[in-house]
Amino acid sequence: MEPLFTPEQLAEIKAYHQPLYIGSAASPLVYVGVLALILGALVRPFHRGAEACAAWLSRRLAFLETAPVSRVILQALDRIWGEPGWGTALLFALFVDLFIQLVHTPSNIYFDYVLEHRYGMSTYTPLRYVLDELKGLALSAIATSMLVLGLYGLARRVKRWWLVLGIPSALLLLVASALDPFRAQLYFEQAPLEPGPLRERITALMARAHVPFEDVRVEKTSVASKRLQAYFAGQGPTRTIVLNDVIVKELSPEEILAAVAHEAGHVHEPKWPGRIASSVALIALLFAIDRVLRLSARRGWFGTTRFADIRTLPLLWLLSFLVFFLSTPVSAAFSREREREADRYALQLTRDPAAFRRMLVKAARVNKMDPDPPRWAVLKGHSHPPLSERLAAVPPAP
Repeated sequence: MEPLFTPEQLAEIKAYHQPLYIGSAASPLVYVGVLALILGALVRPFHRGAEACAAWLSRRLAFLETAPVSRVILQALDRIWGEPGWGTALLFALFVDLFIQLVHTPSNIYFDYVLEHRYGMSTYTPLRYVLDELKGLALSAIATSMLVLGLYGLARRVKRWWLVLGIPSALLLLVASALDPFRAQLYFEQAPLEPGPLRERITALMARAHVPFEDVRVEKTSVASKRLQAYFAGQGPTRTIVLNDVIVKELSPEEILAAVAHEAGHVHEPKWPGRIASSVALIALLFAIDRVLRLSARRGWFGTTRFADIRTLPLLWLLSFLVFFLSTPVSAAFSREREREADRYALQLTRDPAAFRRMLVKAARVNKMDPDPPRWAVLKGHSHPPLSERLAAVPPAP
């Protein structure tokens, strides 16, 4: 890699990635340890605190039970839960989620803010970083609340709840990517790429690739990061080509076309087998959760008194984490193969290996990508092949 990176650049890249590799190796152990602590010592105090807090809120906010709008909402929540106690369940889940988030806050600040600033990768101001973190906490709280009401509420009322919940959720997974263009705008502003030669060349390239799209947009991520990025969001009528403002600034038009061509290669991948497999896996996971809930009720684990007791939630999180942790190396291996295919597709589409090579090298320099990461890190979950492997597959320019 010496002709592409100076010794100083390589040394800086290695120094930047060393803490990331340590964190990658340690984070699964830390997460399992935190959940073990909750299950072993904190479930009962958290549940008692949730009961007390729910009772206090019920007394203080009793007027909501008669107000026109809130009364309807509370009655709907009672029907979803099937009996009193949904307030305690929600608060317990939020306490557990908040505890996990707080435990990870120091490492998140270090890796996402301190380390990124130390190596010039971040443009976050303290205020924007805090606001984005709070936004993430709010989204996590919403997702946790929906999980509690949907999974536990349904499990209490329907015998084969895992099918009733799993089939619609699996179907939703099949089309969820259509919402990607809208989710992306929760954090960063986007604007249409201005008319001009670059837009015209992208449009012509996508015509040759037979990839219909709705728009080309520029995402203003430079307010938070100096990384360059290009991706396709959505599918069918919502498909959008997204270039962040860093890539528009750092790369030449030919190099941007190479990046877009690579992303176009993913459009032609056979997606349905993977989506169907993910849907089947989701239903299987829900069935396994049902078995765990029934076993917990029989054994009275963590003070549970009935089937689908909210005190089993940390155990379900542990089960889900182990499933995803063990399956990630397999899914990452498939992802790396898809990236290789997308590289080959881009080279055939653009017929400009020199521009594709420059794009990879510039992206590696700007994003401080390790050209030769440790093999264990790649196998553990890297979604892309190492840069050295990708560059070796690029044919020499004619």
